[in-house]
Amino acid sequence: MKILIGCPTSVHKKYCLKEYVKAIKSLTYKNFDILLVDNSEGEEYYNEIKKELSCVKDEYFENARERIVHSRNLLRKKVLEEDYDYLLSLEQDVIPPKDIIENLLKWDKKIISALYFKTDPNGTLTPLLWIKDEIGIRKAYLDEVEQNKLVKAAAVGIGCILIHKDVLKNIKFRYEKEKEGFDDVFFCDDAINNGFEVYCDTSIKCKHLIKGMDWENIKK
Repeated sequence: MKILIGCPTSVHKKYCLKEYVKAIKSLTYKNFDILLVDNSEGEEYYNEIKKELSCVKDEYFENARERIVHSRNLLRKKVLEEDYDYLLSLEQDVIPPKDIIENLLKWDKKIISALYFKTDPNGTLTPLLWIKDEIGIRKAYLDEVEQNKLVKAAAVGIGCILIHKDVLKNIKFRYEKEKEGFDDVFFCDDAINNGFEVYCDTSIKCKHLIKGMDWENIKK
């Protein structure tokens, strides 16, 4: 399978570039290309990325959600026009195990995510995985993701997710101005509404470099 690894990025993620580059260059899967899409206001960070990884410069939008969606749809376009089998959306602050691609491919799913975490305002570690049960849609509990299994998800973060080209043919990345949430929320909803299933392999756990990111000063 031919894989495109990529993500939108900006100078706000400069703090994790070095570790991300190391992770990409350590991947054991052979048939992949990497493309970062820099949507920073200037070109300084774009030029820095180019020294290590393939990168294109996107236009700048004041709204962060607009920037991210526009850049991610450039990756979607490249997958479809250049006949890649999958897009591995791998955010710059998510560091996967070196055999991430092989382990996601083995399930033969159209949409499958690895697991990563964030810290909520109370300081609790929270999986970026939502499941649906008899109560409704809720976040997965830590003890549930310790079981290392394939889980059918209601939604996942888009920081480390393998998406088949058939999905991308039907779905563009988007957001809705009047609603909260980034494009990962809308992507999962759109995928499920279009008949696709979303999975997460909870045995694949990624490092999430969140300490250097400050969303408070970024217009969403």
